[in-house]
Amino acid sequence: MRAPERGALPRGVAGTLERAYGRITETVQGLSTADFGRETRCSGLAVGPLLVHLLYDAQRALIAFASPAVAEPNRDFVSYWRDFPPGSSGDTHFALGVAAAYRKPGVLVQHWREVSEAAVRAAARAEGRVETQGHVLAVKDFVATLVLEATVHHLDLTLNLPNAPEPDPEALRLTVRTLDGLFGPAAWDVIKWDTTTYVLKGTGRVPLDDADLDMLGAHAERLPLLG
Repeated sequence: MRAPERGALPRGVAGTLERAYGRITETVQGLSTADFGRETRCSGLAVGPLLVHLLYDAQRALIAFASPAVAEPNRDFVSYWRDFPPGSSGDTHFALGVAAAYRKPGVLVQHWREVSEAAVRAAARAEGRVETQGHVLAVKDFVATLVLEATVHHLDLTLNLPNAPEPDPEALRLTVRTLDGLFGPAAWDVIKWDTTTYVLKGTGRVPLDDADLDMLGAHAERLPLLG
């Protein structure tokens, strides 16, 4: 079994969130209306609606940072995701409706930039614990969940955007730490994917091939680890 620190959170998670959100901004700025209609890896959401989903995730973060909790944490950066199993219904129809209300992609991008940058500033100042979606998390754990969301959806966005930047490397590694936690130590030594492939296949964005099935053995039945 690999060293237990594989599952630990690194220092400076707020900085990782800043870079993860910044790469998304780089990805969407300057895109055309046609680009915002391109298919992504996120089922049912084109680029524009997926950016709306991310925008509201950053807005939820702002609310959470303004809602400090006194109760003990009941979730960490791994167990939080067990409430969102693969196939969970999301806010697809809501995101589609909101995206349609933006007449120009640039307006949506500017709104995303303002909210995401405010969320990063709040993350850098936040301490203690926050409450979100009925759970209490330490700030560091909560920020890690935001990094995962941003990183996975960055990869979703870039399906048909070949000139888009890659996700931040530390954000990818942090996302893999979360997937490791969901998989459990028994699976760690069999996984030979690079970080991007791990994220894509671990979340069901890319199907497993025969080599993957041979590598994973019985562990393959547990994929995808989250939706």
